[in-house]
Amino acid sequence: MARILITSGPTRQYLDPVRYLTNASSGRMGAALAAAAIHAGHEVVIVSGPVSVAYPAAATVIPVITTDEMLVAAVNAFEDCDGAIGAAAPCDYMPHLVLSQKMAKTGEPLKLELIETADVVATLGQTKRRDQWVVGFALETEDRRFRATVKLETKHCDLMVSNGPQAIDSNQNDVELLDAKGNVIAEIHGEKEYVAKELIRHIGEHVTCRT
Repeated sequence: MARILITSGPTRQYLDPVRYLTNASSGRMGAALAAAAIHAGHEVVIVSGPVSVAYPAAATVIPVITTDEMLVAAVNAFEDCDGAIGAAAPCDYMPHLVLSQKMAKTGEPLKLELIETADVVATLGQTKRRDQWVVGFALETEDRRFRATVKLETKHCDLMVSNGPQAIDSNQNDVELLDAKGNVIAEIHGEKEYVAKELIRHIGEHVTCRT
């Protein structure tokens, strides 16, 4: 059986001491994947942003806040793992300047200069050993399959899970699983627990068998 790293939940990028950018990711998909992987006999390490969802007690959980923290924790944990599943929704942008004091309202429009954060899954994909594998998640609002295929290649993933915004903070998910060549090898719909169980089964058939 494999030791699997799962990234889960959102991250936060602070504008000032009390305000931050984030998204509505709940961590439910990550928790469901962890439970399914443990049930299948795998060992699980979770790097999670701030969530209220409960992770399986058998999993090792590493809490983080920002995307940079998730990157560092994931890279460190991945060294001792056979593979990784990037189910988290890290914040893609961060403010160019973080204020040390709370911004005061002025009555004028506020302009924010944002810069991209590091890509956690891409970093894992680019640095994985030959005996390691990476499964990414691509959440898109349009051209889902095409954009998922592009991410599959640019992030150096072995498999890519394509889903839409309806998955965010929902108990349901509707996904396509793409192999390394961009072929759809599974279409899975239903409760996230069922989707997670099917994903772990397919991942086991296609990549964890290497380890």
